[in-house]
Amino acid sequence: MPLSPQDLLNTLSKLDIETTTHEHEAVFTVEESSKIKQEIPGGHTKNLFLKDKKGNFFLIVAEGSAQIKLNTIHGLIGAKGRVSFGKAEALMELLGVKPGAVTAFAPINDTQNKVSVIIDEPLLRYDLINCHPLTNEMTTTISKESLLQFLKHINHEPQIIQVSEFGEEA
Repeated sequence: MPLSPQDLLNTLSKLDIETTTHEHEAVFTVEESSKIKQEIPGGHTKNLFLKDKKGNFFLIVAEGSAQIKLNTIHGLIGAKGRVSFGKAEALMELLGVKPGAVTAFAPINDTQNKVSVIIDEPLLRYDLINCHPLTNEMTTTISKESLLQFLKHINHEPQIIQVSEFGEEA
């Protein structure tokens, strides 16, 4: 059973990680979240759940306006062949979230470490990063250092590489 948003926030609290969480209407796209972005300072994320031809899964965490070209990203992230979007069933099975709620926090549900986390380096230019806390009806603000600490704590230390700014948006 995947963890709830409250379970996640409790875990962050136990790690002495300060966060601020805002409730709002459900948002499913970066465009829909534009009002939220204006109200909450920091970098806002978009997240891509990808799968390669060998069945390896990747979670790409990037700034909301980042341009990511899927037909070249495989070489940057160590995928075996080109990547495509992972199916909703795999997303729920591995990360415990539904489409629209994909987040840097979701690897907390990947207890078998089947998903590699990639953070687009330009996102870390923000001191504060905003992510959904396992639901797209809330946004949680966390410091970049605390996000990295959290991912390391749950055995998903990310690769930090620049995958954006390659042309057309995914």
